[in-house]
Amino acid sequence: MDYKKTFEALLDILIHEGGSDLHISAGRSPAVRVNGELVFLLNQPALTQEDVGGILKAILSDKNFTRFAEKEEVDFSYGYQDNKYRLRGNAFIQQSKIGIALRLIPEVQTFEALRLPPILAEFARKRQGFFLVVGPVGQGKSATMASMVRQINEERTAHILTIEDPVEYTYPEGKSIIDQREVGIDTADFAGALTHALRQDVNVILIGEMRDPETIATAVTAAETGHLVLSTLHTNNASQTVDRIIDSFPANQQDQIRIQLASSLLGVFSQRLIPRIAGGRVPAYELLINNNAVANLIRDKRTHEIDMVIETGSEQGMIDMNRSLVELVRQGEITVENAYAYAINPKSLERLMQ
Repeated sequence: MDYKKTFEALLDILIHEGGSDLHISAGRSPAVRVNGELVFLLNQPALTQEDVGGILKAILSDKNFTRFAEKEEVDFSYGYQDNKYRLRGNAFIQQSKIGIALRLIPEVQTFEALRLPPILAEFARKRQGFFLVVGPVGQGKSATMASMVRQINEERTAHILTIEDPVEYTYPEGKSIIDQREVGIDTADFAGALTHALRQDVNVILIGEMRDPETIATAVTAAETGHLVLSTLHTNNASQTVDRIIDSFPANQQDQIRIQLASSLLGVFSQRLIPRIAGGRVPAYELLINNNAVANLIRDKRTHEIDMVIETGSEQGMIDMNRSLVELVRQGEITVENAYAYAINPKSLERLMQ
């Protein structure tokens, strides 16, 4: 069997169906995720362990295949049709069988095309500070950060460094220099790459994910010392994001990180992709903008009051998630049921719906 040809035939199906993810596992037919729902390709035969192993060997570099053999899991990226299509993948073992999950990375889009608020452009134009895009897995965080990098690349000459695991989006030539480092291939880890970035005449740093206190501490320091730092966390909203950052440090370091975060944070953008009535998905979002009131709440250990600041801060550009959901319902974009399903505070949403 030509395993690479078999794999790319599955990619053709994924692309043709407008899917976002492809799942390959020994013992069952492949599946694709379309508009958030998994669909099994029942016209495709169930794959054997040998088939999945052959596909994996055909699509991984020698270095990544060795890593998988040693650790029994590996993150990787894959370019298809001369990099016209890029995929982010993870190979793993489940019940002694090989599984592969891949996400199709679309072209970098504008804020308008992604239906994101124009105010994000203002954060992309900042020369220093810390901006976070948060939300659960699969909610478009990487696409949002890529659109911010696109904006910078189109508007000014800057040195942009991305540190990712793996590299997802690639960018066309623009005004900026964009260097992209892949963890495990180009650098050992996020924290080390970020430390070295401070000596590489960098203006903008994109960190694919903040996984440990060392990375977070260095990112905050970079934001304080004249860099624009963009990153993600798997948190639900702004207040939880601030708490997660602070709680990742030992108790004796938390007061210091509060002070640093209060002064360096630009904002927190939380998003969800909601199924549209007409098909596809549309973003609902929350935006916290750090101002004097928010900075004081962070320093004074009153982060539980941040949600109220967002609800009452629309005149300053802040966006409340529930108001975003209500607006989508009123526009006929999403159902009331889905608005409640994705709401973080359903009781508050109910008051707004009345």
